[in-house]
Amino acid sequence: MLELKSVSQVFPDGTRAIDNVDLDIKKGEFCVLLGPSGAGKSTLMGMINGLVIPSEGDVLLEGEKITSRNMKHLQHRVSMIHQQLHLVPRVSVLHNVISGKLHTIPTWRTLLRHFTDSDQRRACMLLDDVNLEESQLHRRASALSGGQQQRVAIARAFMPFPEIVLADEPVASLDPTTSRSVLSSLKRASRQHNTTVVCSLHQVEFAIEFADRIIALRKGKLVYDGSPKGMTDSIMQDLYAHNRSPTNESIGVATHTLIPQAVMA
Repeated sequence: MLELKSVSQVFPDGTRAIDNVDLDIKKGEFCVLLGPSGAGKSTLMGMINGLVIPSEGDVLLEGEKITSRNMKHLQHRVSMIHQQLHLVPRVSVLHNVISGKLHTIPTWRTLLRHFTDSDQRRACMLLDDVNLEESQLHRRASALSGGQQQRVAIARAFMPFPEIVLADEPVASLDPTTSRSVLSSLKRASRQHNTTVVCSLHQVEFAIEFADRIIALRKGKLVYDGSPKGMTDSIMQDLYAHNRSPTNESIGVATHTLIPQAVMA
């Protein structure tokens, strides 16, 4: 349903942020982007949501090419979960979730916070999907924990019936236990709504645990595209070969190879 055909992004200084990448992502797939800092993950996600038009090649959503002319139309079919979340702190959890549909709601309804019963029911259903209790609905977003706020952001992303949800480092600031819970919520929502998810992570062990498919980039080039089971030691060493750090902090991958934490950022 999402195709990237020989896409490249070349900056004015000649840097190739993305270098001749081909991808065909199926509906409902939970894909994780891996790669060191500067690998091109953010640029690739920008191409998918139409914010970056490739210098070369094409991006197609359900066979329709994304261009500057139809970008706004196609962007409505792609939701984003930002690392900074961008929730409205003083607004209730319920209204933060409904805000995911603001582009389809008349301005006067938004200003008066007058939402339809169907919108409120969908928001409640989505919050239940991510394991937020009914007692949280009318709390201000600022009163929630980091993990709870991330679940609100997930529910908001699914509010407008998107075909694709992009998640940019959604658990970067969370502890491992909370991270695992949040990623479980994101994958469960993907399954329940048959929505494609492309999630950028720096924790390799979470990529292996949750991904249907891992897409690994290095210096803009595709170095791996396949099942988590195929992520061998040699692929990992190649992916992070020149991003070594003297730090002793490390995380384990499936084969128990230790990869320095600093290279995952």
